[in-house]
Amino acid sequence: MKILLLPKDPNDEKNVFVEIRAGAGGDEAALFSAELYRMYVHYAELNRWKCELVSCNENGIGGMKEVVFQISGQGAYSKLKYESGVHRVQRVPETESAGRIHTSTSTVAIMPEAEDVDVQIDMNDIRFDVFRASGNGGQCVNTTDSAVRLTHIPTGIVISCQDEKSQLKNKDKALKVLRAKLFELESAKKQDAEAEARRSQIGTGDRSEKIRTYNFPQGRVTDHRIKLTLYKIDSIMNGDLTELLDSLIAADQAARLGKLQEAM
Repeated sequence: MKILLLPKDPNDEKNVFVEIRAGAGGDEAALFSAELYRMYVHYAELNRWKCELVSCNENGIGGMKEVVFQISGQGAYSKLKYESGVHRVQRVPETESAGRIHTSTSTVAIMPEAEDVDVQIDMNDIRFDVFRASGNGGQCVNTTDSAVRLTHIPTGIVISCQDEKSQLKNKDKALKVLRAKLFELESAKKQDAEAEARRSQIGTGDRSEKIRTYNFPQGRVTDHRIKLTLYKIDSIMNGDLTELLDSLIAADQAARLGKLQEAM
C-alpha cells in the first residue's frame, strides 16, 4: 500500500536504447563490453522483449568498442534503468601469460525512448552523411551504401547507424537515438536541480558512477550501491539479472519511502 503512494516514474513503461562503451583496459574492455551486450540480449529474450542493433564498432577479436541497441517491451525502462554507470570486470585475460588478474571497465547508458512530444528536434540543426558500412563479422556486417552518420550541431552528438540495408531506416533509427540522448540530457539537468531527492535514490543515470564489479576468479558479482554480492556469475552473464534488478528496485523503493515518511 505504501509503495502505491510513491510517485510513478513516467518513463517506466518506455522502450530503451542501451549504449555500451569500452573503458579502461583496451581489448579486454572491448571483450567485456561484448559480453555485457550478450547479457542484456539474453535478459531481454527471457522477458520476451525485442532487441534491435543500431550500431557497433568491433575490434576484430570478438570485442565491441561501442555498441548501441534498442530493447522494446513492456516495462523495459522500469527494469533496466538501474544499469547506467561503470561496470568493472576482474579476471585473467586470455592474452595474459603470467596469470595476473586485470581490471577493466565498460560504461553502460540506459536511455528511455523519447517521442516527438518529449523532444522537439530542428532538422536544420542536423547534418547527415552517408557512407558504406563496415564490420569485422557477425551481426555488425553491412555491405551496402546505406550507413548514416548523424551530427547534431548544437550538442556535438554524433550517431552512426548501419544495421539496416535501407538508408531511410538507418536515418530513422539514428534520429530515435538522438531523441533519446537529448531526452537523457534534459533529464540529467532536472536531476541536478533536484540533487537532494536524487541522493535519496539508487543511482539510475550517472555514467561516472562505478555500480558493479564482476569478479570471475571468485565467481561473484557485487553491486556497490546496495552492497549485494551474488556468487553466480555464469548465470548472470547469461542474462539471469532478475535477483539483481529486483533487489535494486526494492532498495530504491525503500529509500523513497523513507524520504516520503520524513516529509509527512
